Amino acid sequence: MKELVIVGAAIAAVAQAQPAAPPPQPVTYIHAGALLDRPGEAAKGNSTIVVRGKSIAEVRSGFVAPEAGAQVIDLRDRTVLPGLIDMHVHFYSTGYPLQARLNATGRDLEDGFVDAVRAARLTLDAGFTTVRDLGGEPRGIRALRDAIARGEIAGPTIVNAGEMISVTAGHGDANGLKREYAHVEREGSTALCNGADDCRRATRDQIFMGAEVIKFAASGGVGSNIAGGLEAQMTLDEMKAIVDTAHSFGRKATAHAHGKSGIDLALKAGVDSIEHGSFIDDETIRLFKQTGAYFVPTMHAFESVIRQGRAGERPPASAAKAEEVAKVVKESHRRAFANGVKVAFGTDSGVGPHGTNALEFTYMTQVGMDPARAIRTATVDAATLLGQADRIGTIEPGKQADIIAVTGNPIEDVRRLERVDFVMTDGRVHKLGGARQAFPAE
Repeated sequence: MKELVIVGAAIAAVAQAQPAAPPPQPVTYIHAGALLDRPGEAAKGNSTIVVRGKSIAEVRSGFVAPEAGAQVIDLRDRTVLPGLIDMHVHFYSTGYPLQARLNATGRDLEDGFVDAVRAARLTLDAGFTTVRDLGGEPRGIRALRDAIARGEIAGPTIVNAGEMISVTAGHGDANGLKREYAHVEREGSTALCNGADDCRRATRDQIFMGAEVIKFAASGGVGSNIAGGLEAQMTLDEMKAIVDTAHSFGRKATAHAHGKSGIDLALKAGVDSIEHGSFIDDETIRLFKQTGAYFVPTMHAFESVIRQGRAGERPPASAAKAEEVAKVVKESHRRAFANGVKVAFGTDSGVGPHGTNALEFTYMTQVGMDPARAIRTATVDAATLLGQADRIGTIEPGKQADIIAVTGNPIEDVRRLERVDFVMTDGRVHKLGGARQAFPAE
């Protein structure tokens, strides 16, 4: 009898030690009146998307009756499409440069993090469920990235670059500041480099601090307060050292580049994408095609910088460069679009206000890109450049449940994407009927 008691107690102890069965995954049935499941291809009619947990389980024709216990989301009068992807944002920047300069001496990194949290939420509100953050406080943006991934903060999936790598006095250095402020701005920065070996070191430092993609300033920049022009500011050897090091760590590399010399050298260095691309000629287009690199236009930023410069919100050096770019950028982008350069959607939000990302679609169509292709650049093409086409960019079984909806047909009127009234990210409904939902879900 004693033995039976002991055995019984042992069995009970084992049973108590067994982990509890995981709760059942929530199931959602989305009824879509029109489904643009693979942007670039024709939309489908009445459809049902079945979401289990964080993933798309099924896509079926017609309005399928839900299984017991499933939530039904009625989007029968909406066009449903994949969550949008912005390949160039800055969550640590507000989009108001004059205000930022006035407030700079009274703000800490913690204040910047609060701004970044707000920017992330506004971006998700706008239907952008994945972004590349291409320059901000490295540890702060990494912390924000991870908190969003854990479901603790509302925001899009972030692929982060840490700080932009630059040469001394280049776009990215603390140009135009008095020595006391410049010293503080530079203190602790690991992103400045000079010479190939030093640029390898800077790249490794960004990876050490959590960077998933590497960004460097191949040329001068419109936003930097120095009359240094917009042409190449790094040597080919420096650029190649950055690109090769990034690739050796399994990271892609992208180059901020305005002037033709900066763009061309970065392409010759093997960069995966070019940001901005203000001055593009036929030779540059040939290099794009030879290398297979993507072009991220960021027309939203150009419009913002030109407007800010004319309103006196930027210092003279920056305003002058904005006017220089304004003369050529639209024709450069029109040429690239017309000649088959691979394009991925990006806005440089943080130069302009966060949450207005979809304005980029209108700017792209104004210089010759048709709406269907523009939407594809923010879904299929952006996912491909990220190396995540197996996870995002389309609505199909097995992919992450990043889904948005708009009224009307965005292929006929791309401005429909400026008013996204349904957003699901990673299987969680963030916005329904135009209103934010409780977060975390109650």
